[in-house]
Amino acid sequence: MKLPKRQIREHYQIILDSIADGVFTVNLDLCVTSFNRSAEEITGIPRKDAIGRQCFEVLRASVCETDCLMRQTIKKESPIVNKPVFILRADNKRIPISVTTALLKDSKGEIIGGVETFRDLTVVDKLRKALRKQHSFDDIVSKNGKMIELFSILPQIAESNSTVLITGASGTGKELFAGAIHNNSLKKKGPFIIVNCGALPETLCESELFGYKAGAFTDARKDKPGRFALAQDGTIFLDEIGDISQAVQVRLLRVLEEKTYEPLGSTKTIRTNARVITATHRNLEKLVEEGKFREDLYFRINIIKLSLPALSGKKEDIPLLVDHFIDRFNHLTGRKIVGLSQRAMAALMLYDWPGNIRELENAIEHAFVFCRDDLIRLHYLPDHIIPKDGFMLDSTALTLREVEKYTIQQALQRNQWKKMATARELGIDKNTLRRKINRLGIIVPH
Repeated sequence: MKLPKRQIREHYQIILDSIADGVFTVNLDLCVTSFNRSAEEITGIPRKDAIGRQCFEVLRASVCETDCLMRQTIKKESPIVNKPVFILRADNKRIPISVTTALLKDSKGEIIGGVETFRDLTVVDKLRKALRKQHSFDDIVSKNGKMIELFSILPQIAESNSTVLITGASGTGKELFAGAIHNNSLKKKGPFIIVNCGALPETLCESELFGYKAGAFTDARKDKPGRFALAQDGTIFLDEIGDISQAVQVRLLRVLEEKTYEPLGSTKTIRTNARVITATHRNLEKLVEEGKFREDLYFRINIIKLSLPALSGKKEDIPLLVDHFIDRFNHLTGRKIVGLSQRAMAALMLYDWPGNIRELENAIEHAFVFCRDDLIRLHYLPDHIIPKDGFMLDSTALTLREVEKYTIQQALQRNQWKKMATARELGIDKNTLRRKINRLGIIVPH
């Protein structure tokens, strides 16, 4: 028995309304021909107001005017899958959604329009931000096991007034850690003074740190307070302390031992209560052995030591850091970039990052300059990050599974295939690592 057209439409609408995702169809003029209940709830627009209007007037997605997804689908006869975009609800609230499009054909196979499904990612976005919050301290984000251990002790370190030595390669975030310690200390209301000792000429380093009196040398026409004076009641961060001269080392040792110093050209002793945090990318123990760094000063600054791992040793942090930097640059630039394409993320995961987190941040900033849509794609990244052999530029680009396999293999090799050490580096337990090794088919040498 053939059902009446009205009854068919009612059954069709019942099916559409039972779908949790928003669904609507359009004709070849991009006018909405159907609109389900979830679409009403997500957009805040009643079905009766949506039917007959052009889809860009209803959805008001961030790509509607410049790169309409439905128009692309119909014109190129090619579907789009899980494209992240933003839409404006009826109440002008901006929300993230994931869009999938397909062609709509009649019984003869002729294209008569398109169908679009979309999913509200607001809850997913909130969960992602909540997860990032669980893996952060101040402005530092990580889910690496070693970094999480550092997060757990930072509050205790911040509460003390002890001198801290932060070691790690350039770009690993030493200044961020110093700032986090200050921001959570009893001196957080005081100044946080940063001194890059490596950037100061040897002849100026002493006067910059301790200041000088008028007449102390030829160009000293008036008194100038040093960085220690500016850091009174706060924190002074001496970056690249391994680069200071022997003479400055002697002066600095006295400050740490006696909390006093004299500006150049002065006989008056000044007391300081500034907390001292130091950092270096150099091997101070080796410099001590070579006689280039005073052993007594090393012991003075090495009361609490924090060693920061290189980004190449904690690649599981890359997606988290990318989200963090995208949020930051969106805020700074007023852009609304959603994230990275799968191939762009795979390229970041494969790169070795000699410049560490700073280089990753620079890469995302570079992509922001050239990106003109909602998603950072492979070609928006700096050229030196994109594999030169075209390994990822064809249709056989790495899947997320392959990226995960590569990351775990690299971590295993760095830890001489020791599962416990590898699991600790990746921030997962040993049983989870074992299951991943089996699932991904990773061969562990015996």
